[in-house]
Amino acid sequence: MARQLSKVSAEWWDYTTLDDELIRDAAKLDEKDLLQLARPGFEVVLYDTLEEFYLAEALEYLEAWREATPDNPVGICGPIGPTEQLPLVARLVNDLGLELGPAHFWGMDEWIGEDGKAVPTTHPLSFERADRELCFDRFENPIPEENLHFPSERTELFSASWEGVRCKVMQGGQGDVKHWAFNDPVKREGAYLDQPPSPEEYRRLGTRVVELHPITLAQNARTSGGGNLSLVPDRAVTVGPIETWRAERVSIWQAGVHDNPLGQRLTALMISKGLADSAVPMSLLTDHHAVRFSYFRGGLGTCSVEMR
Repeated sequence: MARQLSKVSAEWWDYTTLDDELIRDAAKLDEKDLLQLARPGFEVVLYDTLEEFYLAEALEYLEAWREATPDNPVGICGPIGPTEQLPLVARLVNDLGLELGPAHFWGMDEWIGEDGKAVPTTHPLSFERADRELCFDRFENPIPEENLHFPSERTELFSASWEGVRCKVMQGGQGDVKHWAFNDPVKREGAYLDQPPSPEEYRRLGTRVVELHPITLAQNARTSGGGNLSLVPDRAVTVGPIETWRAERVSIWQAGVHDNPLGQRLTALMISKGLADSAVPMSLLTDHHAVRFSYFRGGLGTCSVEMR
């Protein structure tokens, strides 16, 4: 049976091409149902306040870096959405006087400019600049510069930086298109005209430059660019599933800012039930051995119809 066309753009795959029954099932889930989706390898955690939500997110950095030794370097791969945890990381590192010589950090993604290169830190939406200004430039005892790894168009260098270093946790948010990092659904063309890539095929992707889904462009304009869509590049470099599966844990943080009530429920349901579909890239994490979804209760919302 042919898959339906996207309601956003017929040129792309995305979650609107899923079976309507699955969407309806996700929309029915309440807070109790979400907690019951947990299974071995998939943990669901709810936080009552934003303060404890972002503090817990920040503590994952310290959890990773405290295990780092000269003979066993350890790092965390972290996001730019959300960002509220980053100043807390710096405060904790400074107040606890942590020495971070063997610690590593990988950025998840970066915009690609019209010249085909990663945007410079002078770009208003630069992810590297945000990481540095909100977190790493605030450290009293900084992580060695060679241990900070930010992706660029030279993807082979970024991929090589994972060699010989344990990634304790890959931390991220979930976008409106149901991605982690910029692992967006692919265009509906060529070999993928009738079906999106199989989960196995998509999981073989590593760090790469990608064209971004229209949903992703609109979201970043909304959350970071004040609605100015013309400011948002249409390509980015992203950490891939290959690197993601090297992480000992994948930790997704949902405060209700970056994805909507349906999306927060849909991916949890698909991961819990083993429903991997590359039109919903986050669902591919069903095959990772350790995934944790953390939610802010106040950001879950409802999927009931309300005219505004």
